[in-house]
Amino acid sequence: MNEMIGYIAGVLTFTPYEQWRNTHVTHHATSGNLDKRGTGDIWTLTVKEFSALSSWKKLVYRLYRNPLVMFTVGPIYIFLIDYRVNRKQITPKERFNTYATNLGIVLLLGALTAVFGWQAMLLVQIPMFMISGMAGIWLFYVQHQFEESYYEANEQWSYKLAALQGSSFFRLPKFLHWLTGNIGYHHIHHLNPRVPNYFLPIVFKMHDELRDVPTLTIRSSFSTLRLRLWDEDEKKMVGWREWRRWTKVVKHNNKVA
Repeated sequence: MNEMIGYIAGVLTFTPYEQWRNTHVTHHATSGNLDKRGTGDIWTLTVKEFSALSSWKKLVYRLYRNPLVMFTVGPIYIFLIDYRVNRKQITPKERFNTYATNLGIVLLLGALTAVFGWQAMLLVQIPMFMISGMAGIWLFYVQHQFEESYYEANEQWSYKLAALQGSSFFRLPKFLHWLTGNIGYHHIHHLNPRVPNYFLPIVFKMHDELRDVPTLTIRSSFSTLRLRLWDEDEKKMVGWREWRRWTKVVKHNNKVA
């Protein structure tokens, strides 16, 4: 039943269910692991990694992490381009599901156009697509990209700490918790993804240790927009100002040496 709903919802949300499920499982298994980044997560470099990039790659990363690009170009790229093609080395089931989802989207939009006309279809679809896409990326962003997050090399990485320190509790009004399927309780979801979304608030209230975690509100979440890199020495996310300060220190120490 879950899979059936996933396949149907995949067409409605322009998201191939099998691809999303597999990348999301990988995300859960590697979140906060510096040696296994790159699947189902937001591109995050360390201060040293970024400093070692060429000027061109630095520009690409800066554009990627720019909020205007991430929350406007991001939904268009992810849902209209990236999700339309298959990844490398995938199962036949995932490959078929991507093709089936693409066909379902074409048939759905074609039927809506035939009934209501292409202008009405676009007037409804475009705002709905952009608003939901921006909201989805925003939720995913604030649940991992906060200052006191968690990143460690594979040898020191801990699944439990990645869940409880590297995933935030996004404290929202009750209506927004309901509207977003309680995904604000993201640390519990990462600790045990088999807990149904409607039980997450109950589990949260039952265990004191699940309330002593990084917490964001709508107001405080906007402060995360300035964060760009992970500082391995300070163990926190930093912005461009801190990175420039770091590079000056490194250059000064090199001159002294």
